[in-house]
Amino acid sequence: MLTIHAAPLVLPVGAAAVAGGVGGGAVAVAGGSGGGAVAVDGDRIAAIGPYEEVVAAHPAARVRRWPGLLTPGLRQDRARELLTRCYHPDPREADELGELPLWGEAFERIAATMDTARRAGSIRRGLQRMLRHGTTHVVGPFGADEPALRTAVARSGLVQVPGRPGDGPPDLDPFAVSGGDLAATAHGPLTVGGRADLAVFDVADEAALRAGGAVHCVATVLAGRLVHRARCPPLDRPYGTFGPPR
Repeated sequence: MLTIHAAPLVLPVGAAAVAGGVGGGAVAVAGGSGGGAVAVDGDRIAAIGPYEEVVAAHPAARVRRWPGLLTPGLRQDRARELLTRCYHPDPREADELGELPLWGEAFERIAATMDTARRAGSIRRGLQRMLRHGTTHVVGPFGADEPALRTAVARSGLVQVPGRPGDGPPDLDPFAVSGGDLAATAHGPLTVGGRADLAVFDVADEAALRAGGAVHCVATVLAGRLVHRARCPPLDRPYGTFGPPR
């Protein structure tokens, strides 16, 4: 079924922004006040443009309206470290360990007694949390010497891409490596005929996204499938989705 994802502002990256009017650095596009839209057919992008035009061209499509801005899905450069050098607590461990991923000395203490099942659970939760931050592509490698890790990444649907891991401590927010630069963090531009990997953030414009980071992600679309939808507004905080080393 064809689905239209609509938002007040669409930032395809590499092309003019699509919005209902001038504002937030967007380029005004003919089409009135309906904002921008991306039509998705299966796992491919069928159209990108002003909302009214996309809906008129696909009148039978299901429409999902999102707040804020819609962008390409993000690339997580620290995926390997996030999955192998961090522990993602189970919600049942929140009273003891908190809710944020643990790294450094805290991870080493847990890793010393972590069995295979607990490690697999941490990896699975880490992948889910990446999706909640708009991630659709991950930089490996995830080699043959780690079959459980490789299988978990493959099952998540996240796209593995070559690249150089980012510097600094691992962070679930992909923007932490690029300093909020969307063009440097997006997996690539949104193009008609390209794979439908999208992220939506509940912020007004690109400047607000740079300031607030991927914690404001409210939806992630992976190969045309809605794999994350926020149940409530995100916390109002900038980069730093980790607690301090314990």
